[in-house]
Amino acid sequence: MSTTDTVPLGRTGLHISRLGFGSWAVSGSNWSYGWGDTDDTESVEAIRHAVRSGVNWIDTAAVYGHGHSEELVGKAVAGLAADERPYLFTKVGLVWDPADPSAAPLRTMRPDSVRREVEDSLRRLGAEHIDLYQVHWPDTGEVLGGVGDAGGGVSPDATPLEVYWQVMADLKAEGKVRAIGLSNHTPELLDAAEQIAHVDVIQPPFSAITRSAADEVAWARAHGTGVIAYSPLQSGLLTGTFSAERVAGLPDGDWRRSHPDFTTALPANLALADALRPIAARHAVSVTEVALAWVLAWPGVTGAIVGARTPAQVDGWRDAAALALTPEDLEEVAAAIAATGAGTGPARP
Repeated sequence: MSTTDTVPLGRTGLHISRLGFGSWAVSGSNWSYGWGDTDDTESVEAIRHAVRSGVNWIDTAAVYGHGHSEELVGKAVAGLAADERPYLFTKVGLVWDPADPSAAPLRTMRPDSVRREVEDSLRRLGAEHIDLYQVHWPDTGEVLGGVGDAGGGVSPDATPLEVYWQVMADLKAEGKVRAIGLSNHTPELLDAAEQIAHVDVIQPPFSAITRSAADEVAWARAHGTGVIAYSPLQSGLLTGTFSAERVAGLPDGDWRRSHPDFTTALPANLALADALRPIAARHAVSVTEVALAWVLAWPGVTGAIVGARTPAQVDGWRDAAALALTPEDLEEVAAAIAATGAGTGPARP
């Protein structure tokens, strides 16, 4: 498969490139899950460069930079002809306090909040509709916990899935969005949602380190649901460019400084990345490309979201969709996972 080839995204009617541009990392540092300072001009050019390179979808979220990421995406695609515009995917359900940008956002899917969010996202993106609208996290009525975990408890004020998924289905019926999806939802929640309206797409975290969403991927495959994996490079750990020294030098505004993946689990994660080097050498590609190809080799995975803050970073991953790992490669990765003890979940597709 080449960089520009596309595949069906479940039953949505959308055909997507196997890699999409993730715009979390370009959102800036002035919020609780920022990646440090960024250059907006360079970020916009990174998005445009990805699109020119054959990437035909951009994943963002209202909460990224408290709307800033969506604004940058809107700026990047403004003025493109209809046949050149990438699909725009965004997410709903994390609401921030404008008076306290450093506070963790609230997980809420109240119908009035969802309808306010969709209008704000359409405005920031400069779009008439959103191609894929995704629930970011299940509604607990509590603030978001650590990045990548299930958050805190559940408040009595939490909106039931049966209520918020119907609102999402209504938005689709009204034409405000073309497809609807669920991110970070368990198979049990996916079953409940499917009884109300088809789950067009799921977006789970999935990488050679974080493999615990394999059950969700299997659920999607059985239900004709598309899968776009997030954090396939484990926030940079599987690029082959990280070291303990680099982690120690991350700026104060970078959420990774205190995350377990970059602290207690760092030695095992770096060892797994190093184990990908012989595979990369055999194929004459980068460790980044091997890590992405591993995710794309998993049955049921439609595509993967890859972040970038510069055009050069896009060049480092854009060709990974063309890499086909052999059964021997996959066994070598599985052996490395077992030897290093990195992450959780099944070690082979």
